[in-house]
Amino acid sequence: MKKMSMNKQLTCNLCPKLCKISPGETGDCRIRYNHNGKLLALTYGRPAAVHIDPVEKKPLFHVLPGSKAFSIATTGCNLHCLNCQNAGLSQVSPLQRKAYKISPEKVVTTALKKSCQGIALTYTDPVVFYEYALDIGQKAKSRGLLNYWITAGYINRQPLLKAIPSIDAVNLDLKAFSDKFYRDICSATLKPVLETAKLFKQRGIWLELTFLIIPGKNDSEEKINQLTRWITKELGPEVPLHISRFFPHHKLRNLPATPVSTLLKARTIAKSNGIQFVYLGNLRGQGYQNTICPQCQTILIERYGYKVQSNRIAKGRCPGCNHKIPGIWAETDGS
Repeated sequence: MKKMSMNKQLTCNLCPKLCKISPGETGDCRIRYNHNGKLLALTYGRPAAVHIDPVEKKPLFHVLPGSKAFSIATTGCNLHCLNCQNAGLSQVSPLQRKAYKISPEKVVTTALKKSCQGIALTYTDPVVFYEYALDIGQKAKSRGLLNYWITAGYINRQPLLKAIPSIDAVNLDLKAFSDKFYRDICSATLKPVLETAKLFKQRGIWLELTFLIIPGKNDSEEKINQLTRWITKELGPEVPLHISRFFPHHKLRNLPATPVSTLLKARTIAKSNGIQFVYLGNLRGQGYQNTICPQCQTILIERYGYKVQSNRIAKGRCPGCNHKIPGIWAETDGS
């Protein structure tokens, strides 16, 4: 993951930023550190957040509904989104936040002890704690646990290819269909994220997408139309899309919450462009988080918030018409 030059400045090849890191300094993510000509990940084995979440919180709606995910994150991120919901973790250095000492093996054994069926690398981004994420994923697979990446997908191709065998499911945060948005709001670029999404799909990793609509920033009907058409064409109509409501946060506290009408319009556009499973996030009690059979319209999974109230999927199929529902399901009837 590193290239050394004569002056001991290192180039980090993990993500498209290709940070050039001088001795004693860190890269843009704050955690990749040049220690006397050797690139170290300061947060390896040092998660700053450890929780047990429902898998629906990730959100992964087509992965073992109602199951528990052992969720961990370190500090740092290679994006700097102005609307970040976890800025207290992602936008600080390891020295600014208390951390636990948990080896990859202990992550796995604790997840099993707590009756979790998967491990979610989440809250910040597994990209920046890559080596830790890789070791956790490999150990999880060997012990029969699923491994989830909740990511913005800003990673170079080669490290991603190396990580993919350890990953079972991904929720990728596709923030906008605009390079300008990525540059202005996230300090990143769009193309690498699209390439990451396509690579996950090509390699058979279960993929769900989240799109947070921010008023005045990425909410134009034209861009939503372009984004959802791209999803259908490049990833497939069966990839679930979670359209989420923005609330003022971090450096975008001056903006209003997303109007419900905007979410509903985005949902209509997505459905008209062929996306079969469209969910609305941060909007409780409206029925827009239910999983519905795209063939016969039977309600298959009813949800309220992160809670699964009923699950009628039978061995991955609709009990009404026997249509195969894409996802990772339990072998028995229901999940």
